[in-house]
Amino acid sequence: MTALVNAAIMGGAMKGPPYVSTANAKFAVGQLIHHRLFEYRGVVIDVDPHFHGSENWYDKIAASKPPKDRPWYHVLVDGDPLRTYVAERNLEPDFEGGPIRNDDITDFFEGQGEDGYIPRRKGH
Repeated sequence: MTALVNAAIMGGAMKGPPYVSTANAKFAVGQLIHHRLFEYRGVVIDVDPHFHGSENWYDKIAASKPPKDRPWYHVLVDGDPLRTYVAERNLEPDFEGGPIRNDDITDFFEGQGEDGYIPRRKGH
């Protein structure tokens, strides 16, 4: 779990506006995902078109050195209060489909639909 906690902490190094979408991203805001390496489920809350963290964070935390020029995702972790920042290559779709148990879920989503979570409208 220490690696997961470390992966969740970027020391405020994230840049850019929330809910940035990219045409080439494999996952969308609200989509359920599974982390291939750390074996956790989660839901995407934001997408960066490329790595937006610091070089220091990348060197210390991103041990597998995933590509910086591909999408990275902000994820709420199921069953834990963590948010993680994950490279696209470390994610796959989650087919379990159950709800994500995270205290922050209602800050981002109105509820769960057939294809994942329904994002809250801006301004609410």
